[in-house]
Amino acid sequence: MPLTVVVADDEPLARERLRSLLAGQPDVTIVAEAGDGLAALQACAEHRPDVVLLDISMPGVDGLEAARHLAAFDPRPAVVFCTAYDAHALSAFEAAAIDYLMKPVRAERLASALERARTFLAGRASTPAPTSQQARTHLCARLRGSLRLIPLDEIHYLQAEEKYVVVHHARGEDLIEESLKSLEEEFASRFVRIHRNCLVARHELMELRRVDDGKVQAVLRHAPAPLEVSRRCVPALRETVKTL
Repeated sequence: MPLTVVVADDEPLARERLRSLLAGQPDVTIVAEAGDGLAALQACAEHRPDVVLLDISMPGVDGLEAARHLAAFDPRPAVVFCTAYDAHALSAFEAAAIDYLMKPVRAERLASALERARTFLAGRASTPAPTSQQARTHLCARLRGSLRLIPLDEIHYLQAEEKYVVVHHARGEDLIEESLKSLEEEFASRFVRIHRNCLVARHELMELRRVDDGKVQAVLRHAPAPLEVSRRCVPALRETVKTL
């Protein structure tokens, strides 16, 4: 099975070594290289590779964070970590990696990892993406073949809109293809539900305000207007506001 590969490592010499090793492997084509996790995700969104060779310690978005986002890609690439440290092995497999190679990477271990990748790819359609045990620090929005990572700390609120969720954040708005329910479960410590179609960042809540028709609104630090609160959410939300 021919393989397309993205190589992601912040060290040019490490990428050069992987290029050299991959050149000796049959039916393997490098489609892109990246020096950090965000660039790796951008390359994967553009090229849709079969395999990503991913360093862990990289500036900005590290390899573990990148792998957690790659696990949600469709089609999902096979992730192989290439790292100088063995302390992250458990976290790597929790982030859905199929192999974990220690630097300096040996040719025979790389060949073995590529065979594992072929096995993974052959059964990918019937293999559900695992649920990471570590919380993400960003949400990932697709933008016409590229993507944007939105830091959770910059998100004001999340609003369901048909099959998408609109992320309202410090730099504007973006659509993501995730359910509000799954986001509520993953980020329960960060967001609170105020309506069946809306989650609000806890740090954004300022007050609850009752308006003339008896309805309750949530006033946020950075929202242009108050947001409607459903009746069923009012009691829990009042308790949340008291603790802020």
